Formats: sequence, structure tokens, C-alpha cells
Amino acid sequence: MEHHLKVALAQISPVWLDRSATLQKIETSIQTAGKEGAELIVFGEALLPGYPFWLALTEGAAWDKKVNKELHAHYVRNSVQIEAGELDSICALAKEHHIAIYLGMMERAKNRGGHSIYASLVYIDEKGEIKSVHRKLQPTYDERLTWAPGDGNGLQVHPLKQFTVGGLNCWENWMPLPRAALYGQGENLHVAVWPGSDHNTKDITRFIARESRSFVISVSSLMKKTDFPKATPHLEAILAKAPDVLANGGSCIAGPDGEWIVEPVIHEEGLIYHELDFNRVYEERQNFDCVGHYSRPDVTKLVVNRERQSTVEFAK
Repeated sequence: MEHHLKVALAQISPVWLDRSATLQKIETSIQTAGKEGAELIVFGEALLPGYPFWLALTEGAAWDKKVNKELHAHYVRNSVQIEAGELDSICALAKEHHIAIYLGMMERAKNRGGHSIYASLVYIDEKGEIKSVHRKLQPTYDERLTWAPGDGNGLQVHPLKQFTVGGLNCWENWMPLPRAALYGQGENLHVAVWPGSDHNTKDITRFIARESRSFVISVSSLMKKTDFPKATPHLEAILAKAPDVLANGGSCIAGPDGEWIVEPVIHEEGLIYHELDFNRVYEERQNFDCVGHYSRPDVTKLVVNRERQSTVEFAK
């Protein structure tokens, strides 16, 4: 039915900082979800090739420290440059299985020189076309030691059957104005991606759903101490302080009334499926619509700059 959408939440662990091997896991998940009839699959923040856990374990803020420089270089080498076709296989699978994809990844952005990396959330539609690349506006705390701040270009929404879908990275979901930028474009299915752990998802997922009267999907990754590949640079230094569990998942779905549809799932790797009924959006907007009948744009209004930022602009 046109007003129903089957979604898949991919709660998986990366092959940490190994782009090629992690891509294979992502591709397998897409193929599996496609065969199960899923129409949207979502992967966690920075899953490709993994979250920079080392920063909290190796004195990441120490100036000119060799271990941090070498791990950063390894991270950049395993990040993704879209312009070089490094997501082509993912796009091909989206088209083959007629499935839309939200993918959290580290982007080595060509228009910013190709050396800095951005925590980007990429939307690929069911035709296999990349429709938006949202670079995280504000990396959180120690993330700022390895990620660059993004811009507003990716604050976009996309049609998917009767739904209008948009997404944000991790703690961006706590930022009221980026949320409002998506709401104002008609978003009614919000995607929130996280590196992992239910302490991130258990409150904000239901809050956004109740605020926006939208479905909210939170997707997190997994990571255990035993998941670090043996080829990881400075592995001993990382493991010396690493807890047994670095990310326990916490993927979940809340309905437009703010109540759980799927409560946070922890310590389980795999695909989580659910079918969403669009009519629930209309039902809950009856008494509250924060950008519609319950707004006052004559009093408060948001201005959004969606220009893609670059250091160099060439005159024609």
C-alpha cells in the first residue's frame, strides 16, 4: 500500500577503519533488506569506516603526538570520496533492489581540498541517485579533533512514497534550529543516526517524535573491544584503555505520538524491520503541527543558508 513504508534499521559493527571490508558488510545488509521487501534502510553515524573511538583512549588532544597523527592519517585514507565513485556499488544496489538508503560515513570532501574529513549522512534514493550529502554541522567534543564542521547544504528532505524523509547526525538532533529546518520542508519521517549506545537514543527519539508529530528512526552501530582489527595502527595503545563495549546499539523507532514502536535494541547485531503507516502522521497533526497550524511565522521565522561552503570560488 502506498501509505505504508517498510523500513530496515541496520544495527551492525564496522570492520573498524577498513573501508573496503565495511563496504562489503553494508552491501550485504542492503541485499538482505532488499530481498525482505524493505523500501528504506538506515546505517549509523560514521559507520563507514567507523567512529574515532581512539580519541578518548590515546590522549587525543595531546599536541603533535605520533600515535594520534598516524591514526588520523589511517582514518583519512579509509574515508570516502564520493567524486571518485567510492559509493558507486552502494548506488547500484539501491537501484537494483529499489531501496532508499541513509548511510553515515566519513567523507573526504573534494571541494574542501580532499584532506579534511566530515561526518556525512548520505541519502541515496530508490533509483540509486545520491540526492543529498549532509555534513555534520558541529562535531561533538573530542570529534572536533578529527572531524571538520560542515554546512547547511545537506539540510534537505526527500519524497519516499507518501513520506517526506530527512535526517541528522547524532547530537545535531539536539539542535532545535536544524530540526526546524527539516520540519519546515514537510519532514514527517525523521532519521537520526548515532555511533552507538542507547543512552543517546532512549530520550531524544521519543522527544523529536512528539515535538514534530513524525515517525522517528534512530539507528546506531555496535562496537566491542574484540572488534578492533589486528591490523589497526597502535592497537595496543587503544586496547589498554578501551572498555569491553564501546557502542551497544540502541536502534529504535518512535511513532508520531512519541510512543515506542520498537524500543531500543542493545547488544544485537542485525536488521530490524518495521512497516510504518503514514496515516498516523495525519492523526497526530490534528492537535499539533509545529510548522503548520501551531506556528506563528509572523512572530518567529528561521533563515537557513544551504550554500555548499568551499574555500575557493572561481570566477567564470
